[in-house]
Amino acid sequence: MDAGKRNMNAGIERQKEELWQMADDIFDHPELGNQEVYASTLLEDWLESKGFAVERGLGSLPTAFRAVYTNGTGGPSIGLLCEYDALPGLGHACGHHLQGPCILAAANAVREAHLSQPFRLVVYGTPAEENMSGKLTMLREGCFQDVDLVLMMHGSPTTTCDVRSMANYQVDVCFTGKSAHAAISPEKGRSALDALLLTFQGVEFLREHVREDTRMHYTVSDTYGIPCNVVPDRAKGTFLLRSYNTYILEDVLRRFQNIVRGAELMTETAAEITISERTAAKIPVLRLNRLLMDCAEEVGAPRISEPRKKPGSTDLANVMEVVPGSCIRVAFVPPHAASHSQEFLDHGKTEDGHNAILYGAKILADASYELITHPELLREIQKEFRENKERMRQEV
Repeated sequence: MDAGKRNMNAGIERQKEELWQMADDIFDHPELGNQEVYASTLLEDWLESKGFAVERGLGSLPTAFRAVYTNGTGGPSIGLLCEYDALPGLGHACGHHLQGPCILAAANAVREAHLSQPFRLVVYGTPAEENMSGKLTMLREGCFQDVDLVLMMHGSPTTTCDVRSMANYQVDVCFTGKSAHAAISPEKGRSALDALLLTFQGVEFLREHVREDTRMHYTVSDTYGIPCNVVPDRAKGTFLLRSYNTYILEDVLRRFQNIVRGAELMTETAAEITISERTAAKIPVLRLNRLLMDCAEEVGAPRISEPRKKPGSTDLANVMEVVPGSCIRVAFVPPHAASHSQEFLDHGKTEDGHNAILYGAKILADASYELITHPELLREIQKEFRENKERMRQEV
């Protein structure tokens, strides 16, 4: 490790008590998405005290923020993203309280490195990951257009990166038919429930003709309390469509909509299809992952493991449709622990949790240092990003 990295890492260590107190404070004041006033203010105030130009509230999200530090003219613009929302009834059982202090420490360490090369750091506070995928709103409202790549940290059972993630659509389908007495005049009825059941069956037939990494789930979400001796004129189902390729998922959605239209025709009912916002699949950039993992090994991060090849869905992936990005997952819970669990919550203020902040900050600061001092590295990452994005398009 060269002297520049050693100095940055030493600076992070000197601030550890302050960082741990900040994380514990956010942990003790859990706030749901778009209500993270306490956490966002704490993070914004700290950044402002360190010389970052802070914009409080972005677009329609009052608890989003953007903090910028510029060194010279030109050079890479590095986005550092943090979440700070909690879960209903579970508090910080996903470890989001660790992210803000980690990202702030990394950004400040690079600022204090007094590098001769030009660069810009853009810290984005991204609220409401859990309940509304806040980064999607931020994207629509113009955020993340000012960075060349994005980096993030998340607590985890092991220290690793993700190769990819699942694109995800939630689709609600509400069928409307015609009510009738099921015994006296069934011929007058047009069953919305029949249409929903036919849609379920159509999805089962579709499974045979999609790629093996496609996932399709469904449930009856509302029968409106209609008794069994009445032909139901309303029925609602909720569907989740998933794929590790965003562009393939678009085609799966098209085929799913054809199934719904077929159910309409077979039952002489009408369907209202409501499509929730799409969570994208990550466009993998293995060179960027390798940079983070090399830095993780250099700082001695715990329980380093192979990259995760089959994770779930994340709104970070939507940002990674626009610019290359990666998230370093830092071990702080036992290897078998799952996020959104009591075990994650129980480890939130432990020594391992505190140390994850320091490891994550050092990894991200060191990676930023490499990107700033080796301009060819960013060009290599951007080239792989463009190639992999095009490759995913061609898979359809």
